[in-house]
Amino acid sequence: QVQLVESGGGLVQAGGSLRLSCAASGRTFSSNAMGWFRQAPGKERDFLAAISANGFGKNYADLVKGRFTISRDNNKNTVYLQLNSLKPEDTAVYFCAADVHRAAVTGPLKVGDMDYWGKGTLVTVSS
Repeated sequence: QVQLVESGGGLVQAGGSLRLSCAASGRTFSSNAMGWFRQAPGKERDFLAAISANGFGKNYADLVKGRFTISRDNNKNTVYLQLNSLKPEDTAVYFCAADVHRAAVTGPLKVGDMDYWGKGTLVTVSS
């Protein structure tokens, strides 16, 4: 069992930055690939970024490449998403998720492949 709790969301002006955190419980955290997703009102949940269990493998959706950075600290059981150069269209609920069947990351993660989800944290970007 893995429990995930996101934090760090809030209201920010366009061009600003936020750092999201996802704290995980469960002894298998350091063995799991992790991902960040987001969902805007009325839209599907979209993949943003993924990181391998050891932190060396990463993958990003094209729409956030160069602006968002995923990282993890296995000693703290935490995965992060740094959001830079935020735009109003980045407004959404941001979720972290764990794939307990995968350690490596070779491409985007799919919503249906993820085993555990947090409840999300809201990011609102004003223009």
